[in-house]
Amino acid sequence: MADLIQKPVNPDTTRQKLKALAWWLDSSIRLPGGFRIGADAIVGLVPFLGDVLGLLLSGYIVLQAARLRAPLSVLARMLLNIAIEGLIGLVPLAGDVFDAAWKANQRNISLLEGYLDQPAATATTSRRLFAVLALAWVVLMAVLTVLCALLLRWAWNCLI
Repeated sequence: MADLIQKPVNPDTTRQKLKALAWWLDSSIRLPGGFRIGADAIVGLVPFLGDVLGLLLSGYIVLQAARLRAPLSVLARMLLNIAIEGLIGLVPLAGDVFDAAWKANQRNISLLEGYLDQPAATATTSRRLFAVLALAWVVLMAVLTVLCALLLRWAWNCLI
């Protein structure tokens, strides 16, 4: 596992390659009206297989960010962007439209560049945001647990 996260030979070259990959995945095709989509949106039209391929390519960007020593909070935000895109992308057609608009890879490159340009500022801001998101996740899980318990209780009472 340590071999997967070794520092790249040339961080500037890696940064440029990742930026090009994100552009290719998210914005390389111009549509009439000026809206841009990428190869990820086209490949995503193939059920399941297209989504998996898109997630693997997005994961490659996160892996390279880890190799560039991006902090855990930045990597977690990048993974959250991919998770949102992946989960909503599972919905046929609507998920593909969302994928074309969300542009998770370019969002992730922005996060990575923010860290590379200002490591101290990005890490502090990212930690705070990550803490807020973690707290929101815990609250959401608690609310869903309570709602499920109430739903089960209601269903049980209806059966009896």
